[in-house]
Amino acid sequence: MNQLPDNVDKVSDIVKVLKGGIEFYKDGVQNVTSQSTQAMFKRMLEEKQEAVSALNPYMPEADGSTDSDWALHLHDEYGILRKCMDSSDNRKCLEQLKELENDVLHVVDVALEKELPQHYASELRRIRSRMQQCHDEIHCLQNATI
Repeated sequence: MNQLPDNVDKVSDIVKVLKGGIEFYKDGVQNVTSQSTQAMFKRMLEEKQEAVSALNPYMPEADGSTDSDWALHLHDEYGILRKCMDSSDNRKCLEQLKELENDVLHVVDVALEKELPQHYASELRRIRSRMQQCHDEIHCLQNATI
């Protein structure tokens, strides 16, 4: 998961990563047996869906460009973690999930380092705050499973 960007040029890259999370949490809600984990995954799913909806107005019309390699990589990491949810090693899976959510935070932080229109920067800061809360919830769940 060390293939993180030094520069985030496109909103579509952030959205691609968030959509990977949406797919993961949709599967997770259906596959986990713990009601508390299921409730947390539902919150994570809703947060990521809301973030994608909030970023949609900033998405350019299809310009023929492709997603960045790092965005595809992070998106695919969620897919790998879906397989992890089927295993009995929840602790390892939660550690990997926390690292991935940390990478999502990094992506938003990198985007915020750029000179951005105020309304877009404000929306990214709001999304960043919500993604930090998601990260923190996973951290708490991970500590509870020790």
